Amino acid sequence: MTKKDADAGGFSTQERAAMKERAAELRAGARRTKGAEKAAAEEAELLAKIARMPDGDREMAERVHAIVTAVAPDLAPKLYYGQPGYARDGKVVVFFRSGQMDKERYSTFGVSTQAALDEECGFWPTSYALAEPTEQAWEQLGDIVRRAAGTRQL
Repeated sequence: MTKKDADAGGFSTQERAAMKERAAELRAGARRTKGAEKAAAEEAELLAKIARMPDGDREMAERVHAIVTAVAPDLAPKLYYGQPGYARDGKVVVFFRSGQMDKERYSTFGVSTQAALDEECGFWPTSYALAEPTEQAWEQLGDIVRRAAGTRQL
């Protein structure tokens, strides 16, 4: 939030834009038919969003997309607050946020409460910074996706 927005108790320009995008996503989803047509439309929207990302973030988002679709093909691509997300039963499990589009110093890869990452100790990360990731980092991201997409413990 900007200082002015925070002082007024309001939302930043980026937060308001994300909320508007999410509302538009929900309206578009409600108008769509079910099944394969809906899935294809959501993936097309996600890929179009990635294609419009600034250099650097676009390549990272493309790599995240390739990893998620390879290691967790059961997760469905869909926009989540205007950014790429991957869902099961309509609920996002993992997502990518463009740092440049959010005017942040790095992009993030995150997991939602739907992810199967719970640790016995009661402490685990829910997001990771992405700033020029190495091959080792991409392998770790693939492992996180694989775990996050696993069967949830009850």
